[in-house]
Amino acid sequence: MKSSALKIRFLGTGTSTGIPMIGCTCAVCTSDNPKDKRLRTSVMVQSEHTTVVIDTTPDFRYQMLRTNTRKLDAVLYTHPHKDHIAGLDDIRAFNFFSGSAMNVYANSLTEEAIRRDFYYAFSDNKYPGTPEIQLHTIGESTFFINDIKVEPIQVMHHRMPVMGFRMGDFTYITDANFIEQSELEKIKGSKILVLNALRKEKHLSHFTLQEAIDIAEMLKVPEVYFTHISHQLGLHDEINQELPSHIQLAFDGLEISL
Repeated sequence: MKSSALKIRFLGTGTSTGIPMIGCTCAVCTSDNPKDKRLRTSVMVQSEHTTVVIDTTPDFRYQMLRTNTRKLDAVLYTHPHKDHIAGLDDIRAFNFFSGSAMNVYANSLTEEAIRRDFYYAFSDNKYPGTPEIQLHTIGESTFFINDIKVEPIQVMHHRMPVMGFRMGDFTYITDANFIEQSELEKIKGSKILVLNALRKEKHLSHFTLQEAIDIAEMLKVPEVYFTHISHQLGLHDEINQELPSHIQLAFDGLEISL
């Protein structure tokens, strides 16, 4: 089966605190530019027949409302940190209108966290209205979500393995600070790459802006977007002017297609 043409919508492009950060009065957090307002990081990927969200952030409900999303076929998870899984409870609305469980794809580490944090969804005596979830454990093997082909790419977030995903010519990687050469090979040939770039200063578990640029240049991907952005990186428009012409910061609401 061949992957369909895809549309990608950035639901959120901010790091775990979002932008503005609570209590912060820096130039980024007080900016009037809508592109400097960032919900927690997530994307929606759509083919002709299928809609998939990668990660359900604490902002998931609002992300679904402001994109007027009526149908969701599956959720893919990158890793178990709260800024990527906390919104899972709100798939209940999709359960209600579809009359079916939500297909959720995660590695074993993330599945363990989901079963722990949303224990009530897996109870033998479930309370009415709790989320209906059909968990699918993923590893290194390629799989399909309806007409969307998904190739997992494992990256490292300090000591935590995180799942990136390639869907056709689109590759999405967030929360990484190291990628093995064998996994980099899986990215080569992509037409669009989304990669995390937290800030300019060195960080324990995220790529810096320059590290992300270096990876994008090495892979020779023609169209690159950076996400999982901190208020420490700087103002959207100013940072974009510093980047190579084929690389730019993503922003909430940005839509791209291939």
